[in-house]
Amino acid sequence: MVWLIRIKDGLLSKIRKKISKKELESIEKTIQEKRIKKIEITKDENWKINKVKPEFHEEKHKTDELIQETIEKKKTFFGSFKKKEELKKIPKTEENKEKKKSWFKNLKTGLFKSSEKISQGVKKIFVNKKLDIQTLNDLEELLIMADLGPMAAEKLTAELANEKFDKNIKPKEVKVFLAKKIEETLEKVAKPLILNNSKIPSVVLVVGVNGTGKTTTIGKLAHQYSSKGKKIMIAACDTFRAAAVEQLQIWAERSNAEFVKGEQGCDAAGLAYEALDKAKSKNIDVLFIDTAGRVQNRTELMEELAKIIRVIRKLDTQSPHHCLLILDATTGQNALNQVEIFKEIAEISGLIVTKLDGSAKGGILLSIGEKFELPVHAIGIGEKIEDLQSFEAQEFAKSLMGLEN
Repeated sequence: MVWLIRIKDGLLSKIRKKISKKELESIEKTIQEKRIKKIEITKDENWKINKVKPEFHEEKHKTDELIQETIEKKKTFFGSFKKKEELKKIPKTEENKEKKKSWFKNLKTGLFKSSEKISQGVKKIFVNKKLDIQTLNDLEELLIMADLGPMAAEKLTAELANEKFDKNIKPKEVKVFLAKKIEETLEKVAKPLILNNSKIPSVVLVVGVNGTGKTTTIGKLAHQYSSKGKKIMIAACDTFRAAAVEQLQIWAERSNAEFVKGEQGCDAAGLAYEALDKAKSKNIDVLFIDTAGRVQNRTELMEELAKIIRVIRKLDTQSPHHCLLILDATTGQNALNQVEIFKEIAEISGLIVTKLDGSAKGGILLSIGEKFELPVHAIGIGEKIEDLQSFEAQEFAKSLMGLEN
């Protein structure tokens, strides 16, 4: 484009030389007048635009308002349907009630063996007769047979005699009375597992004999705490059973938990120490330590459990912060012996009772509560994650007596 400008300038200079000075002045004047006129037109147009502008904006504003109003109406219109849909949804409280009902129903099913024995026995004993010595003796024997234990059975019959002796009493009245007294006893031990958030990590040692459901219980607890946003680690210190390690690893994956394992047959105490060290370095919230199933009458095996506790206390003098004994509800009175031995070796802090799923001898919980007064944190009624729930005295007492919640 530069070359074109140069040609144009050259031609103009030649033309100027051929035109007289007077004619040039006339041309310049005409050009100047045109420029002035153009400026005036531009000013006039700007004035017109500025004059119209407020009205234009006002109209535009009204249009915008109409558009917005239409949008809002549409929102309200469709919003009304949304509200109706929201009303159709079950409120959270109702959902919780349904879950509660389902849990109670499953619990009643789990305690059916014990509750059926008590219900049928009470119907036979209390048939249109006054409460006398013979009926009281029969009731006490019935409660012992239902695994409530001699101490609890004696206490319950004495309390019933104190209030109803020599009076007519119906079977349902007896069951309601017993349920209330059982609830009062169990309320003292029905305590949820509460972790101390100031302890990082909270160390939970899980113990019990073979077959009580330790591995499954750890998996369920890990999943529950992981769902609450806790960072979890599981240490598979049952180094004797490869199947137990594999099962626990599956639960760890489900719970999004860190997993620590060793070679089969390796030192369980050393592995527990390694796991606690890792948990500290990774700021883990809860460390669950599984242990090999031990028969409570095998001294050497119980000593290995004591060794795990001694070793982890080298890293944390207060570990374990919780030592949970898992009890199988089907074992009945044998569970009392397990609590007694494990309590001496491992300083048991709380209990979890599993397998309340139909063949259980649920009355054992009352015996344990009466004798040891250890917290019962949770009970299990099946294999699913939601089948492990906090222990509630009222629910349990009513289920045991076959009453509706």
